[in-house]
Amino acid sequence: MATGTPDSQARFGQSVKGLLTEKVNTCGTDVIALTKQVLKGSRSSELLGQAARNMVLQEDAILHSEDSLRKMAIITTHLQYQQEAIQKNVEQSSNLQDQLNHLLK
Repeated sequence: MATGTPDSQARFGQSVKGLLTEKVNTCGTDVIALTKQVLKGSRSSELLGQAARNMVLQEDAILHSEDSLRKMAIITTHLQYQQEAIQKNVEQSSNLQDQLNHLLK
């Protein structure tokens, strides 16, 4: 059995070398694409974590605001009671002043 001519063996070697180079390039491209995807996923994870932290901060701010609003409502009620008491005192003092003027005449 003849193994072939040196010229055909050289062409076969070149063909195999070309296919091997093409496969290596394809694998390199795939590795680069995979690396980009992993980095993108990692970045997405970081952004998701940051969004979760921001949400927690916003929730705390909302709870603090609700607490402040409750306190302000209580203060408003107390101020209304004080206003009513002052108004009654003013009316009573006006009546007392009228009575005093009437007695002094």
